[in-house]
Amino acid sequence: MKKHKSHEVNERTRLTFGARVRNYFFTGLVITAPIGITIFISWSFIQWVDGWVKPYIPSMYNPDNYLPFSVPGVGLIFSLIIITLLGFLTANFVGRSFISFGEVMLGRMPLVRNLYRALKQIFETALSQKGQTFTKAAVVEYPRRGIWALAFVATDTTGEVEHRIAQRTPEDSKDGHLSVFLPTTPNPTSGFLLIVPRKDVILLDMSVEDAAKLVISAGLVSPDFVKKNVAHEDKEKAQTMLEEA
Repeated sequence: MKKHKSHEVNERTRLTFGARVRNYFFTGLVITAPIGITIFISWSFIQWVDGWVKPYIPSMYNPDNYLPFSVPGVGLIFSLIIITLLGFLTANFVGRSFISFGEVMLGRMPLVRNLYRALKQIFETALSQKGQTFTKAAVVEYPRRGIWALAFVATDTTGEVEHRIAQRTPEDSKDGHLSVFLPTTPNPTSGFLLIVPRKDVILLDMSVEDAAKLVISAGLVSPDFVKKNVAHEDKEKAQTMLEEA
């Protein structure tokens, strides 16, 4: 009987030790995996830029010709310097004249002009200081009623799109519409543009960054809304009920 009990105790100890080792492993993985992936992506990007730019760097400015080893990041630094200088030169009248002349030449090329205009509009929208970015996260019913999807609010719907929708569905268009971007998992850079009635969009308190994490992790990483906000909301509701009574 004693031997049987001691065997059970040893078995529990082994299981506990194995569970501890497993927990230690996953804890270390959570810490090291993001760091390792970030370093790998950054290093790959630096090497990719160096591979494109270094062959065009004059020999007297390339430190690889003076050192017995290759210096990483030289191509990236030269790229940043050249892009900054181009921005400085095009900010004056002469530079803008050259840019205008170049755009006129590109405008005469049937296929190239469409690609250039599309890329220019994308970069101007994304990098312009006056350009708007996603400021709110929201949930909308998609692809049918009863199923909710996480989305990012882009802007109020205006122009012909809003006008045509208001003509077709005047009842749903009283409060206007919102243009929302519905991202896909796990790549939030692709998705769908939806025009949704304002009344059907539920705005969230979480930041756009937290919402992006939720999308990328397929719902596994969720912000601590309950711990931070629910208690405060319950207090506000109780205070409102007391005031109404």
